[in-house]
Amino acid sequence: MSPEPVARPHPEPVVLDIGGDIGALIVYAEPDLLDKPIELSPAGADDEKFHQHVLERPMPSKTTYAAVFDKVTAGAYTIWLRGEPRLRDFEIAGATVSQVDWRAAGGGTPPAL
Repeated sequence: MSPEPVARPHPEPVVLDIGGDIGALIVYAEPDLLDKPIELSPAGADDEKFHQHVLERPMPSKTTYAAVFDKVTAGAYTIWLRGEPRLRDFEIAGATVSQVDWRAAGGGTPPAL
């Protein structure tokens, strides 16, 4: 899907730069979204999207698939998948790590498009 080398396991730790009015977002996904871009845009600014790919994150007890957005200014955002808005007005707070769980087992809304 991507020219970026993302479709490989990423066992390295994730370091997030958060604090003050800067937060982060983790979108947990099913394995079928591996290497797919998840996009984020400020609420009301659909043309200002930025993206992160869903990566495979092996851990000692299991493997997780997630897109991690670092250095996100606090506020309301739209989360996109395959060019379609999947969640609008999602609040990301400063100095925290917000989470969205699209895994079927996570109780979230699987992104069926």
